[in-house]
Amino acid sequence: MPGPTGGTQSGSMPHVPVLLDEVLEALHPVQGKRVVDGTFGAGGYSRALLAAGAELIGIDRDPSVLAFAEGLSAEYPDHFTFISGTFSELDTLAADAGPIDAVVLDIGVSSMQLDEAGRGFSFMRDGPLDMRMSQSGVSAADLVNTLDETDLANLLFGLGEERKSRRIAKAVVASRSERSIETTAQLAAIIESAIGRRPGDMHPATRSFQALRIAVNREFDQLVQALFAAERLLGEGGVLVVVTFHSLEDRIVKRFFAQNEPGAKGSRHLPRGEESRARWSPVAKARKPGRVEIERNPRSRSAVIRSAVRTGAAARPFSTKGLGVPGTNWRDVA
Repeated sequence: MPGPTGGTQSGSMPHVPVLLDEVLEALHPVQGKRVVDGTFGAGGYSRALLAAGAELIGIDRDPSVLAFAEGLSAEYPDHFTFISGTFSELDTLAADAGPIDAVVLDIGVSSMQLDEAGRGFSFMRDGPLDMRMSQSGVSAADLVNTLDETDLANLLFGLGEERKSRRIAKAVVASRSERSIETTAQLAAIIESAIGRRPGDMHPATRSFQALRIAVNREFDQLVQALFAAERLLGEGGVLVVVTFHSLEDRIVKRFFAQNEPGAKGSRHLPRGEESRARWSPVAKARKPGRVEIERNPRSRSAVIRSAVRTGAAARPFSTKGLGVPGTNWRDVA
């Protein structure tokens, strides 16, 4: 789920990926490192890491990124490998690649996806209400047209922090009783009509579209699974770098690292004494884009980067406890 980096269909990268300097700094020195880019996208981070001398494994579930992967394979035939799959399984996918020095994750939706009307990610471009990164499974239109009013309201509030979720859900259910909601423009108009729009405010459909995208792609579940997969994959001294674009995602990453600080409560499933050992140390302070980067790429304004170094302590069993993952009452709808 690459973040807002831009890109072209030719595989070139005219836009600099978000927080690229900070990513490279977290991995310094890059030369010779074996890195997994778990959210390959248009290849922005991968290209920069390869140029800096890394050995790179790119992972992505979106079939549309294959052209970018083929371009890098041709340019760096001995240093780049692409694997089709979800980043939540990165430890399994990269199991045969030998020791891995770093994992980079860019959590969000790419400019490439946002700008393609046919993918249905954006209310700014009319297209089918889809939002599926893998281009398979349940779509946003399926959710909008089948969820009951309560479940839809819970989804919009829990995943998009939309405070007017009940009013929106009521309007959606009323509208679909007359005609199925199939396009991004239809849904955006329903939401705007339901809650209004004040000059200068962000578009009223922003949080609802975000919530639907997260639900369709199970993004929070994918993120948590990926964090634990990285913990299993990386050996002592390995670095995990995560860039998020959503406050709830950043909270999950922050708590994932914080749970492993000395003195934090561990897992009762680990051997005595092992549960209190830090899995990540040191943990770097969170950073955000500077004014210049935000002016160059306004979509970067909500980005946060966090990174940490793997210790020699055993990886923990998977658990969402204490990570601030939103409630489960919406999880089975997709």
